[in-house]
Amino acid sequence: MRRIAGMILAVLLLGGVVTAVIAGRSDGAKDDDKSTATKTVRMVIGSEKADFFADEDVRRALAAQGFTVRAETSGSWAMEGLDLKGYDLAFPSSQAPAVELAGRHKVRGTLPRPFYSPLVVVAHRGAAQVLADNGLATLDTAHRGTLAMGAYLDAARHDRTWQQLKGAGKYGELSGTLFISSTDPETSSSGALYLAATSYVANGGRVVADRAGLDRTAPLLKKLVSVQGAQQSSSDAVFRDFVSGAGNPLVLVYESQVAALLADGQQPDDLVVLYPDTTVNSDHTAVPLTANGQELARLLATDPTLRKLAVRHGFRPQGTATGFGSAGTYLKQQLTGVRQAPVPTSAVLHDMARRARG
Repeated sequence: MRRIAGMILAVLLLGGVVTAVIAGRSDGAKDDDKSTATKTVRMVIGSEKADFFADEDVRRALAAQGFTVRAETSGSWAMEGLDLKGYDLAFPSSQAPAVELAGRHKVRGTLPRPFYSPLVVVAHRGAAQVLADNGLATLDTAHRGTLAMGAYLDAARHDRTWQQLKGAGKYGELSGTLFISSTDPETSSSGALYLAATSYVANGGRVVADRAGLDRTAPLLKKLVSVQGAQQSSSDAVFRDFVSGAGNPLVLVYESQVAALLADGQQPDDLVVLYPDTTVNSDHTAVPLTANGQELARLLATDPTLRKLAVRHGFRPQGTATGFGSAGTYLKQQLTGVRQAPVPTSAVLHDMARRARG
């Protein structure tokens, strides 16, 4: 594994890519699976799916279909810089980097999208209540609500601070500029999708598709990113910080991360999940590089057991919401009242991220 990680790092460095790639793997099926598993699929995945593929129940379900999976993790955009020779499947966390990979590796046809997860903002209860009291959010339960993206972006545009919001003085942790923490949009899919959603709202409800749109939205997007200072490359890291009580009171994460936390039996009383009224779904899109990779992607999308296990890990299988959002009052089962913003092309999104990072 060290040799593989070293080779990947060398390729990235030689290519001038300054992206850190987190290497990880599941070592395939254990002894109780080896009687059925006959095909080994080697793949690179977004880190948010690592727990899913490491789950013993997932391994057994795959083994029952004749598969053993060996997975290494990488930032979704960083996959573009990897040498994927010898891999069967690339599985980033959104469609844009998948389309880019498919073009680079001459993968034809429709790319499978087994499951998806919308972006949400997690907040501590005090912060969520202050937002609601100031017209930036609405709360429909003690642990769930809606973030008004237009109002939030207007506050960001005018550099509003927590101290300017009524009621914030009761909470010592609410001070300084009001902003949402996100990941680095140049290396992380969730950070790039945050720009996709906010640029859509800032562009008057139109997807940014040309230089004029980029010029029009760039100042606000740069403000949204620069106010954060150093950004992490993984949504796992920012979510762990939030759950531990560290970091910013508002953090952008995948809904699947919250769902997985709740499924694990944790239901933090201080947690509020805010669904932006305009958001972007993270479509986990598979790029099959071999016939085995194609077959595994098909199983993930169609096998009933694997679909149920995807729900257990917080992912929404394509085509149904049945069984999702049953963990109390934190999550929506149906995404009513949530507008899905179109995502710009990969080229536009890259340019948008570069400008935002400045």
